[in-house]
Amino acid sequence: MKKLLKFLLSFGPGIFAIGYTIGTGSVTSMIVAGNDFGMDLLWVLLFSCLFSGVLIYVSGSYYLYTQETILHGIKKHLPIGKLIAIAIIVMVGIGQWNSLIGILGITSNVIFEILLLNFPSLAEHKYGVVLGLAILIIGIFYALLVQGNYSIFEKVLAFFVSMMGMSFLFTLFFVLPQPTEVILGLVPTIPQVEGAGILIAAFVGTTMAAATFLSRPLFIQGKGWTMDDFNIQRNDSIIAGTLIFIISGSIMAVASGSLHGQGLKITHVLDMSKSLEPSVGKFAVSIFFAGTLSAGLSSIFPCLMIVPLMLGDYNSGKLDVKSNRFKIITGIASVLALTVPIFGFNPIKGQIITQVFNVFGLPLVVMSLLFLWNRKHINLPKQRTLTNIVMGAAFIFSLIIMANGLKDIFS
Repeated sequence: MKKLLKFLLSFGPGIFAIGYTIGTGSVTSMIVAGNDFGMDLLWVLLFSCLFSGVLIYVSGSYYLYTQETILHGIKKHLPIGKLIAIAIIVMVGIGQWNSLIGILGITSNVIFEILLLNFPSLAEHKYGVVLGLAILIIGIFYALLVQGNYSIFEKVLAFFVSMMGMSFLFTLFFVLPQPTEVILGLVPTIPQVEGAGILIAAFVGTTMAAATFLSRPLFIQGKGWTMDDFNIQRNDSIIAGTLIFIISGSIMAVASGSLHGQGLKITHVLDMSKSLEPSVGKFAVSIFFAGTLSAGLSSIFPCLMIVPLMLGDYNSGKLDVKSNRFKIITGIASVLALTVPIFGFNPIKGQIITQVFNVFGLPLVVMSLLFLWNRKHINLPKQRTLTNIVMGAAFIFSLIIMANGLKDIFS
């Protein structure tokens, strides 16, 4: 574990990219997709991770070349840049806070289900126990956040990300999908059934998280990287994108191999346990739940931080984790995060719906990055053709996915 943590910490900012990307929203979306469609949506995940990896690389490289963060650069250099930057802060902030609400709801319910296995009498007190767990979790994370120490954030995330990755990959060995299913899943097709568009939008909203690209320069700043670390930054981007695909694909494959074709509906956290158990056994289900729990906990930090980070970026282009503004806004986010436990909403449905919000700000962020990456008269890489092609495709892809999500929402 020490060696693994040392390896993960050597690629520090990538940990935050994985934390933003793979949370309970991603886990839920992958499970529902694997259950409902098998491996048919693997192509969406592949494109999302490819685009996400390139956008992570571009946002980090832009900072190393120019010493400008993204929102600060948008405000300074884009036409009506201030308006665009404010619009991005609002859309991404709403999307991430929505995600946080769903994440805490599922995480507290997962812990409750684990406790219920050993203490069945807790079933009579579900509401109070789930709410108490949610308050305890968010309270601990807020207490860590107000310390304002980047290295602590990084170490906590490295631990949860490593636990998450090992848990999901371990569970995959119990239900490996057929190779033909995997290959066919890479062929772009949209299932012609109700809800497929929303699910795909949720997929992209959690995998191509705009918050990841916006916060990347700030975390590089916190890590202290310079142009001398350019190759490390590039490798960090590749590793982050690859791990996101492997871990997310493993979750989908587990659900596909054990649930698809049985006509089951995943509507509650416990449904995941009951549905998986006949195929993989109680031990593997416990490991899978540990992965789900780690995914949720690894995402709480970044989601709590995103709004004050974006405001600090907009105002000064600096990583702000020590100001009173940071403490107040993360405190407000912590209270909002309790929405699902307080009102007793279904955390599975809530999580998928909240992930859809993340896709609405994505086209604007990609377009802004593309503009900044092609600014003239500044020292940027000369060979940008490939990254421009991929970013252009990412922009079109994000528009198509957003349109499909909107169509399903209003149909």
